[in-house]
Amino acid sequence: MIEKIVLDYLTDALDVPVYMEVPETPPQTYVVLEKTGGGQNNHISTATLAVQSCAPSLYEAALLNEQVKTAMDSIITLDSVSRIKLNSDYNFTDTATKKYRYQAVFDFTYY
Repeated sequence: MIEKIVLDYLTDALDVPVYMEVPETPPQTYVVLEKTGGGQNNHISTATLAVQSCAPSLYEAALLNEQVKTAMDSIITLDSVSRIKLNSDYNFTDTATKKYRYQAVFDFTYY
């Protein structure tokens, strides 16, 4: 399951907590990942994962987003990941709650 692979990888690579869903009482700075799509063809799996970098300020969220992207550059070293591509990244602040976050979307090919 690609979500577990990425969760474990980012947990080791980053200095902030990484979750699959926002906890009831989240820390000030954390990362949340979510699988937004996927498929399979000829026994090769693909997936799109969104990684949200949440922080107390927009600047800190942007910095964390850069750390996520840098960490994800090296996930290709895992045997189970054969390709990764940054699809897009952008300011994803929740204007209703004023919670600052950035989102990076990655396309994976994996076994």
